[in-house]
Amino acid sequence: MTNKFMQWVEIDRSALIHNIRQFRSLVGNKVNLLAVVKANAYGHGVLEISRIALKAGVDWLGVNSLEEGLLLRRKRFNCPLLVLGYVSLGELEKAIANNLRLTVYNFETIHHLAKIGRRLKKKVFLHLKLETGTYRQGIRSEDLFRFIEEVQKFPNLVMEGLSSHFANIEDTTDHSYPRFQLKNFERIIQKLKKNKVEIPVKHISCTASTILFPETYFDMVRVGIGMYGLWPSKETYLSCLLQKRQPLSLKPVLSWKARVAQIKQVSKGSFIGYGCTYKTTRAATLAILPVGYFDGYSRSLSNSSYVLVKGHRALLRGRVCMNFILVDITDIPGVNLEDEVVLLGRDGKEVISADYLASLAATINYEVVTRINPLIPRVVI
Repeated sequence: MTNKFMQWVEIDRSALIHNIRQFRSLVGNKVNLLAVVKANAYGHGVLEISRIALKAGVDWLGVNSLEEGLLLRRKRFNCPLLVLGYVSLGELEKAIANNLRLTVYNFETIHHLAKIGRRLKKKVFLHLKLETGTYRQGIRSEDLFRFIEEVQKFPNLVMEGLSSHFANIEDTTDHSYPRFQLKNFERIIQKLKKNKVEIPVKHISCTASTILFPETYFDMVRVGIGMYGLWPSKETYLSCLLQKRQPLSLKPVLSWKARVAQIKQVSKGSFIGYGCTYKTTRAATLAILPVGYFDGYSRSLSNSSYVLVKGHRALLRGRVCMNFILVDITDIPGVNLEDEVVLLGRDGKEVISADYLASLAATINYEVVTRINPLIPRVVI
């Protein structure tokens, strides 16, 4: 055995470094590269991924919440850290005390930050989030200059960044809407220049736009799903081909593994698992695996997915339980208690991809990896 765990996630260091270098080669050295490590680094392990990413040359880290930012600060990550999500008014002081950059779009946030910065005698670095057409977070264009005027009243508030986010760049090969959003962003930048408002770090680009549209780079790009070796969508890959661009060579970083907890012989006509949803048509050998929907293995994979055992496919039988799944190993010889099983990843010539599991679960690869329980050990290989 390589480790004592009954279930674990493996992180391929060389694959992560390879992917980061792919994106660095696209954007060059003059554009800041922000690694999005929110949601436990898309399920990969925020501490493990952040350490490797910074050594591989990323410039900033992006998190969603105050809690994620504080965790990284406690672990002595001293790089620029941008909180992309919302921080409640009552928690802003913790963010400022720990030198977190903040994404802002509410006047109330500005007023609280001004008081906190004055009291702590600290500069507060703000990234103004613009509404360009996603209608999620963001300052409406008609409110922007009033917002900026409010910020400028307080000398301890620093407008470091100007950002926005694309709404429909991954789900289609028709990029008229992201181009519309980009024009909105560019128009606002021009208005700021005309009014002599200088904001040094402008950023709108995600993984898909970084791959497809160099004109979106500005001063920084925010790379998430692609850094983990997963394409944002089939449409993004197809768009790359349609533009006659050489697709990036992305390598999946994550594998998810478990061990056999029991081997059981069952007779023909046996009902397997909750709800009696599967009935054996022959005498069968089952392997019981200590993995379930609590761990992030979707219940929608019941009776439809498979795992890899000794390089062979073992079909899932019955429903996914909270803490267990059952797979058929009747035709796989030599399986023993605590043998390794691959839930997601490669075993010999066989591969189970996040995209494949996503197709079975009617979701996207983001959700498959992000929902893997943070309590499961992450092991860097």
